[in-house]
Amino acid sequence: MAMNSFGFDDVATQAYAHLFQAVAEPKRLAILQHLASGEHRVRDLVEHMGLAQSTVSKHLSFLVECGLIVARPEGRSMWYALAEPMLLKELIAAAEKMLEATGKSAQLCEHLRLGRHAVVEEGS
Repeated sequence: MAMNSFGFDDVATQAYAHLFQAVAEPKRLAILQHLASGEHRVRDLVEHMGLAQSTVSKHLSFLVECGLIVARPEGRSMWYALAEPMLLKELIAAAEKMLEATGKSAQLCEHLRLGRHAVVEEGS
């Protein structure tokens, strides 16, 4: 453990910051919402989002690096999917509760949202 002079673990702090950086960028969050509905190729995401292929590829690389998504080659195509769909849905549910508590209620697409009851049922 790499503790700094304040007693915080610098490595853990960086890991958390990297994860939150991944979901802090609106285009990456939009990609995660698309992938919550199922696997997509780069060209599918380019069509759905109206972004340049290079932009989509850059964001996909970042999300793979963070471990939020996985890539699966098939022929000449690469298919992308959420690495841990239920964990990501739980993270989004927690963020939704935090937004509600701060008076900034907002909800993402149904594919990425997880109702409070579903979190309990999944964890049972």
